[in-house]
Amino acid sequence: MSRFTRFAGSVIEAVLTPHAVDRYLELVDPMVTWTEIRGRVTAVSRRTDRTVTFTVAPTRQFEGFQAGQFIQVSTVIDGVRQTRCFSPAGSQHEGGELEFTVTADADGHVSKHLREHLAVGDVLGLTPAAGAFTLPGEPGDRPGRIRLISGGSGITPVLSMLRTLVDEKHDGAVDLLHFCRDSADNPYRAELDRLARFANISVTYVYTRAGGRHLGAEHFGQLEDFGDVGLACGPAALLDAAKQLYSDAGVELRVEEFTPPVVAAPSGEATGTLRFTEAGTVVDNDGRSILDQAESSGLFPESGCRMGICFSCTAVKKSGCTSNILTGETNDEPDQHIQLCVSAPVGDVEIAL
Repeated sequence: MSRFTRFAGSVIEAVLTPHAVDRYLELVDPMVTWTEIRGRVTAVSRRTDRTVTFTVAPTRQFEGFQAGQFIQVSTVIDGVRQTRCFSPAGSQHEGGELEFTVTADADGHVSKHLREHLAVGDVLGLTPAAGAFTLPGEPGDRPGRIRLISGGSGITPVLSMLRTLVDEKHDGAVDLLHFCRDSADNPYRAELDRLARFANISVTYVYTRAGGRHLGAEHFGQLEDFGDVGLACGPAALLDAAKQLYSDAGVELRVEEFTPPVVAAPSGEATGTLRFTEAGTVVDNDGRSILDQAESSGLFPESGCRMGICFSCTAVKKSGCTSNILTGETNDEPDQHIQLCVSAPVGDVEIAL
């Protein structure tokens, strides 16, 4: 075999690998892919001053989702691909386009970009649906009484469940308790009011800014009907209160948190430096997660759920010791892949970023 033949063969082999094929195809049309899932934005609306609701037509590789699951959505911001996890709001039985509603957080790099700049025709990266926050049972064999609880943007997976139950003609009782700042901060108010006209569906709103109240157990009022099962998605304070109530009642509660754990080392305990070897940046360790410290240093590593679920923010720890924010376990082995969103430095640490 000649040297030219071997070279040509290696080039063809490289080009025909799925990743390389997608890189070439996207130069022609970003919606034509071999293995990767993409989606073209078909509609955009901004129903509240903090949210953007949009529909996406996915490529043929997308295989659907179960109500309550999340999808990693990626977009390019200033030349860097950023990824976050969002839950579809539509019924799992609809097929076709996916609907998302994203709330722009004050510190949300991606959510603010989508709120301000997303337009019809934009192409987003998608992944297969994942997550265990789903309806119990199978269509036609769901629990008789289901209590749905949502707070803020936690309405999207919960609304997906409600829409799914309606499509399944579920005739058991479904009660939704939704927490939001005020009536103007609810992008799905009109649809929820319409769904509440079904004989077996009730919808109750709790406005957390009314009277200057803080979110907590008192917002549940005299909750007596816990249903056969509860499903809750929202901020930590809401879920903590729901967990306690359901635990006391002895009723199953399934929860999904959409905010990462807020963890910082106690004052005076964070020591050492954090070195990002590829960027050539060194910062004083402030005790936060490596992902948070990287972003504060002007770096934007790929990340998704920010809660240790999706494994999209892994990087190689070259040296040093890190602590897992969720479990407290430490890792002092060199050249180890770690999750940046749930790892905090313990002393001097070098990361290949």
